[in-house]
Amino acid sequence: MNDVLHYRTHEIGPEFPWVTFIHGAGGSSSVWFKQIREFKKEHNVLLIDLRGHGKSERDQWKKGDTFTDISKDVVEVLDELKIQQTHVIGMSLGTIVAQTIADHYPERVKSLILGGAIIRFDIRTKLLLFAGRISKRFVPYMMLYKLFAYIIMPLKKHEESRLAFVNEAKKMCQKEFVKWFSLTKLINPYLTRLQATTTAIPTLFLMGDEDYLFIPPIEAVVKQNEGFEFVKIKDSGHVCNIDQPEVFNRLSIDYIAKVEQKNAIIQFG
Repeated sequence: MNDVLHYRTHEIGPEFPWVTFIHGAGGSSSVWFKQIREFKKEHNVLLIDLRGHGKSERDQWKKGDTFTDISKDVVEVLDELKIQQTHVIGMSLGTIVAQTIADHYPERVKSLILGGAIIRFDIRTKLLLFAGRISKRFVPYMMLYKLFAYIIMPLKKHEESRLAFVNEAKKMCQKEFVKWFSLTKLINPYLTRLQATTTAIPTLFLMGDEDYLFIPPIEAVVKQNEGFEFVKIKDSGHVCNIDQPEVFNRLSIDYIAKVEQKNAIIQFG
């Protein structure tokens, strides 16, 4: 890929830690609008549009590209900005990109905060995705996307989150949607390997308590890894950074501060 992803920064000084935000499929960096004000007070903030989303270029795909290639896109931005280390906050499918960066470039990642995290698909989700893959080339992608959005975020109280992603997804094209959707068939075996390689990196899972499709796998993996932390956010669905932004921001900022303090103790004794 020749073109670096579109990004925005809010930099307040070299003594402050970097935080990189990675949105989910169909979204863009604009879905973090409820985080920017709080985070930029004491953090350098990097907001990225993944390939085919927001203001990033279309047609950046090569045959056989995977989440590893998408993670390289993000690292290219870090390299351009000379960011050596960053905390990474991902949402939904963006949590897979975040975990992939941690897997391939662990020296660049201080911590992972995974909102609405996806680490495994259950049988219901796999059947839904299978149906989507069969029809993705002849059914208008927005029809499929709206269906998935309603299944993942079904309640009236999730409407703001649902509309935020649906409105951003409208800016995609069918070709881009098909390429991103095709990645889902590899997620279960891929994430099984990821979870075995990223356990050394401090990780916080933030899940809405109404995120019924994805909570059970998170609970299982957290029980198996002492270094993982998990908080359920009350009255929130899948996109918990929009449903409950104050809680999401507080938990994330506190976790980053804890990791920074621990790193300082290790570094300076």
